[in-house]
Amino acid sequence: MRYASIAEGRTAPGLRLVLTADVPGPWGEAAKYILAFKGLSYLAVAQQGGGENAELQEWTGQAGAPVAVWNDEPPRSDSLDILFLAERLAPEPRLIPEDVTERVRMFGLIREVIGRRGIGWERRIMMIEPLMSAPDAPPNILRLAERYGCRPGLAAAAPAKVAAILEELARTLRVQHARGVPYFFGDAVSALDLYWASFANMLQPLSPEVCPMPAYMRVPYTDIGPVIAAALDPLLIEHRDMMFREHIGLPLDFLSEPAG
Repeated sequence: MRYASIAEGRTAPGLRLVLTADVPGPWGEAAKYILAFKGLSYLAVAQQGGGENAELQEWTGQAGAPVAVWNDEPPRSDSLDILFLAERLAPEPRLIPEDVTERVRMFGLIREVIGRRGIGWERRIMMIEPLMSAPDAPPNILRLAERYGCRPGLAAAAPAKVAAILEELARTLRVQHARGVPYFFGDAVSALDLYWASFANMLQPLSPEVCPMPAYMRVPYTDIGPVIAAALDPLLIEHRDMMFREHIGLPLDFLSEPAG
């Protein structure tokens, strides 16, 4: 992937998507999948994971990723705001159910996957807490620890929280499979299908051949422990693989193109 600099992205027209460079960050990957599903092109702009990102802070008012910027509109750093922007720019194919009951339930489960104290959040705490306690913890880890509110003891409670969410996702998917539908809601792909495909990588990473993430990510992503492993229904991984095979595509594209 070619990443533009912050300076380039700030002055470019159209749709820009700030992404953490060279890693498959689940929030950023999900934003990419949503835009691709909608057929929306964008300029990828590099953010450095755990870095100070002072230029990004000046531009968007925060230092994290992903961030979507459409023309001169205010930057959107909330994942659901990025989804709503995509729905506005390309109403079809829709990713938000028309039925209000399905819509409410879908957003509830999305929050449990991507939101504060959701799967992604708790998995990050499991990875960060052991590193932040080291006497030589690097500044980027300490910044991430502050962002996620890490403190001693939180990681011990995280596996049970993740497991409970996985069990609800599996129940939802099994109901759909019983009626002959492979997606979480309705009869077609919804935003939850794309979010789950991305965040499942934090529980059982895709193979190195299609997802060449660095070892410092792959090792902790693979180390989920017995509680989460017991709750990770094979049907959820089958769903993840189906989404990549039929709707997203492989290999993942997140490594920077060589200079020149």
